[in-house]
Amino acid sequence: MTSNARKLPTGFGRLWTAQTISSLGDGVSHAALPLLALTLTRDPMALAVVTAAGTLPWLLFGVLGGALVDRWDRRRTMWVTDAARAALLAIPAAAAALDVLSIPLLAAVAFLLGLGGLFFDTAATAYLPDLLGRDPALLERANSRLRGAQTAASGFAGPPAGSALLALGRAFPLLADAVSFALSALLVRSLPATPRPVPQAREPLLRQARAGASYVFRDQLLLGLALRPAVGNIAFLAVETVLALFAHDRLGIGTFGFGLLLTAEATGGLLGAAIASFLGRRLGIGTALTCTAAVEGLAVLGLATASNPYVAGLALAVCGAGMGTTMVLGPSLRQAIVPAHLMGRVASTSRMLAMCAAPFGAFLGGWLATAHDVRTPLYAAAGLLLTMTAVTSTMTSNRRVEAALRAAAAPADDPDHPGRSDRPDHPGRSDHPEPQDPVRRSAVQGSEGPLTGAGPGAAKKR
Repeated sequence: MTSNARKLPTGFGRLWTAQTISSLGDGVSHAALPLLALTLTRDPMALAVVTAAGTLPWLLFGVLGGALVDRWDRRRTMWVTDAARAALLAIPAAAAALDVLSIPLLAAVAFLLGLGGLFFDTAATAYLPDLLGRDPALLERANSRLRGAQTAASGFAGPPAGSALLALGRAFPLLADAVSFALSALLVRSLPATPRPVPQAREPLLRQARAGASYVFRDQLLLGLALRPAVGNIAFLAVETVLALFAHDRLGIGTFGFGLLLTAEATGGLLGAAIASFLGRRLGIGTALTCTAAVEGLAVLGLATASNPYVAGLALAVCGAGMGTTMVLGPSLRQAIVPAHLMGRVASTSRMLAMCAAPFGAFLGGWLATAHDVRTPLYAAAGLLLTMTAVTSTMTSNRRVEAALRAAAAPADDPDHPGRSDRPDHPGRSDHPEPQDPVRRSAVQGSEGPLTGAGPGAAKKR
């Protein structure tokens, strides 16, 4: 029987359900938290503090957190983290019910939720291949289902539900998110155990992190793939910081309408993900990435000039489509060209760059709105995105992409193969090289791999 005919194991159904429930809670809180903060202050800088706090754990613990997860039991890491986040959310919910909720408390909770997200997401990414026996076809199907469920729950159902729950009372969306984490923890705890990671030759964590970072910064293509989400997060967080204020003050949108506005972006994201493979084949991956980056910048410019909710919703949908395509093509390309034994460190380095850029975007958005006007961060974000598109266009050109894919597909015993860790110039050289990962071989053949995204209205609790 071929792998295409094999069924996903029953444990995957529980993991799928757990992540769907948790994504629904993410969507509820993502719509409710900015509006909740607005009930406490109208100061854009205070709103920026809450937004940035959730991304700071990546700045402080990004790559090191991934190294720790590789040493821990992944299933236990996931359910303990979700249980802790459920208990944590009870604190602001109680504060809201007692009318003692404050911006500092919201910022502290956002930071701890972000720290939990760092550990949960890293552990979940590592657990899934173990659960599926590293079967490439099963991994493709599983990641496709997880991404679809995440988008539907956090992008479509969650935001309107969060806005509606906030209308009932400030504690309700927080309690809903807490319940989602608790249910997810129970489901994850029931998942089958997988073998603990096999310890490699122990190296200091900082030395391992440096090897992954040097591999990214020495490769023009990987650096271009890392710069786009990093600069994109500066722009998108600048927008997200003031989006609720912009929607309320300039577009006249209420709480329920704000949830619908976020749903428009999720709709575009689904469309972008659906056409990503077609665009990659039609234009070439490098050209497709450049075009979608330009579309994102132009869409944010359209949002900045919007005078009514309909134009704003259309702009967010177009931006979401660009991001949906980018988040299929970019990670899949990285998975295809990076040697298996460096994949974790390279992916962590790239994601840390993206997440660490986010707090700067949040504070930039708050400062520009305070010093000038609430539309100013949107214009600045559009300028950043379009400038980034021009700078990275040659770094991720079709020529570079095709050359990298050819090198990755070379025979493993070729001395020039990028995965040969015995090459003297290889940053990940080790006396104990890991076997080639079948997931990477699948990516060379067109696997899309795990999908993650971020946009002006995308949830950061991931």
